[in-house]
Amino acid sequence: MAELKVQGNDFMYEGSPLRIFSGSIHYFRVVPEYWRDRLLKLKACGFNTVETYVAWNVHEPEEGNFVFDGLGDIEEFIRTAGELGLHVIVRPSPYICAEWEFGGLPAWLLADTSMYLRCFDRAFLDKVDRYFDELLPRLKPLLCTNGGPIIAMQIENEYGSYGNDKQYLNYLKDGMISRGMDVLLFTSDGPEDHMLQGGMVEGVLETVNFGSRAQEAFEKLREYQPEGPLMCMEFWNGWFDHWMEEHQSRPADDVAEALDEMLREGASVNFYMFHGGTNFGFYNGANHIQRYEPTVTSYDYDTLLSESGDPTPKFYAVREILSRYTELPELELPEPIRKKAYGQVNMTEQTGLFSNLEKLAQPIHHASPLPMEKVGQSYGFILYSTRISGPRKGFELVLQDVRDRALVFADGKYRGTVERWNPAAIPLDIPAEGLKLDVLVENMGRVNYGPLMRDPKGITEGIRLGNQFLYDWTIHPLPMKDLSDLHFEPLREGEASAQEETPSFYRGLFEVSDKADTFIRLDGWEKGVVYVNGFNLGRYWEAGPQKTLYIPAPLLKDGSNELVIFELHGTSQPVVSLVDTPDLG
Repeated sequence: MAELKVQGNDFMYEGSPLRIFSGSIHYFRVVPEYWRDRLLKLKACGFNTVETYVAWNVHEPEEGNFVFDGLGDIEEFIRTAGELGLHVIVRPSPYICAEWEFGGLPAWLLADTSMYLRCFDRAFLDKVDRYFDELLPRLKPLLCTNGGPIIAMQIENEYGSYGNDKQYLNYLKDGMISRGMDVLLFTSDGPEDHMLQGGMVEGVLETVNFGSRAQEAFEKLREYQPEGPLMCMEFWNGWFDHWMEEHQSRPADDVAEALDEMLREGASVNFYMFHGGTNFGFYNGANHIQRYEPTVTSYDYDTLLSESGDPTPKFYAVREILSRYTELPELELPEPIRKKAYGQVNMTEQTGLFSNLEKLAQPIHHASPLPMEKVGQSYGFILYSTRISGPRKGFELVLQDVRDRALVFADGKYRGTVERWNPAAIPLDIPAEGLKLDVLVENMGRVNYGPLMRDPKGITEGIRLGNQFLYDWTIHPLPMKDLSDLHFEPLREGEASAQEETPSFYRGLFEVSDKADTFIRLDGWEKGVVYVNGFNLGRYWEAGPQKTLYIPAPLLKDGSNELVIFELHGTSQPVVSLVDTPDLG
């Protein structure tokens, strides 16, 4: 029986020492048609192992509704890695961070405001148990102890950065073991006292996460784990981007030097990331340190493979360092995936959001404007509507704790935007006949790390005019999953500018005869979401840094292809460009 074991300061596999050279690829951030290509490139770079998180919210998007196909087919991803001769490390924690929406936790957990997350709370653990009952039996045949490629699994993720509940950690460990996870179990934490104290589990291998100063990190680990193989489970060789900030990058030679230092210490390593991929749909996460910071759609991560799968200078720099520590064959890469500029696409049809509400949502009536989770919604947008009596002058409209960005309309006319990071009040005079108030709120991604992870979306504490709370609301949940029932009208010249500050859908077609990867530029558009043949590519925003969205070729089809853009503020030029080069700022 093949098994990864700890013997002294070494990993042993099938009776021989194994030094793990691993790289992270998240199956849920890469279209399945490209899994083999990315894994082949990982192996060609000199890696013997691939690591992946498991995103609970991908596999149980609605409570009790489990998904293990398409982007969620983790079993096929692992089998493909095994077929290529790679080992696999799986990190199936309930929580994964990963700059992923809510750190991988399903948003419907927030409907229970009495539930405590990531601790020994029975309400939370009951949900985890049901999830593990679905997930872990699927992984069991793929364990190395059963002839598969999985050599190790994580119990929880960087738990010492969050809490210190050892009863909870041991519950997860025991739950994995009782369900047949008989491979090496590990934890991973930052190399700091409080993190190691909070995150380590007795009898379980601890690994550490860092981006530099390997000797210092491993010395701290040795204070808590005097014996055992040294491993950096997350070597941060790049970084991710937030909207409204600069694009992040790290020089290849700096990464190579940090890797060389680590390997001189005799350590094993997992690159976070080897290939980042894309936060498709509404699955990007957010940080909240000084303020709320939503993550962009691209998860390029400035790493060894670009978002579209091309080797970067880091790929070659890392391979050269690895070649000093292990024998590598001559470099052999798969055929490059073609990129193509399909040119301009005219958006020839348009329809407004407000005129399509009955096609997109079932309205809910409630005294107060409920947050998304209380109406059974996880992602997308939510619209709150009411009438205000008049006359009233000199008042300000206050959205109490908006999450995350709201557009305010009075009798259908745009009156302003309220943002979580800029919670300004909106001056609002009410005529004698009163007016209809509409507040459209966008969930821009739940916080995925730190103490502010409990992050319900929408309006969480009410809406008031001055000090008077407004009641009697109609709520339209707008998850934007299926736009096929929208009724479009031809868009005539000049009509786009007339739609300024009115949320609208735009539709255009383009022809494809030879499918290739491409990138959509949205110059002149302000903020919204792009769908290609019904697939949600993710968000765009003129705030940057990201200026293009990646369209993998498997999302296209021979012949006519459909683009639908949901634009929040309007565009004077309803035209986009499909180009062959990304622009991440």
